[in-house]
Amino acid sequence: MKEALPQHFQKFVKAYPDVWDAHQQMSEACAACGPLDRKTRELIKVGIAGAALQETALQRHAVMAMQEGARKEEVYQAILMLITTVGFPRASAALKWAQQALEAKT
Repeated sequence: MKEALPQHFQKFVKAYPDVWDAHQQMSEACAACGPLDRKTRELIKVGIAGAALQETALQRHAVMAMQEGARKEEVYQAILMLITTVGFPRASAALKWAQQALEAKT
């Protein structure tokens, strides 16, 4: 099940389609450059988004990880690993955002 982009992304795509297309091409090139499967890549993006305090990105990648077969426990572990690298406050915020997104889907 592929869900629609958040409203603000849809507005961005409509306003700047060439930029969005370039972003998608870069994303696809990065995905194709190595052996990581989609689920693993999405879990990594969950961690990156949490470290960067990117709420929408974290929620989107948490949902996409689940769509690729990740369990909630795997998503939450990817977030808990932030504690020793970027600190408890960021990990706590990231966990809250992931729980909001994933609980909304069940």
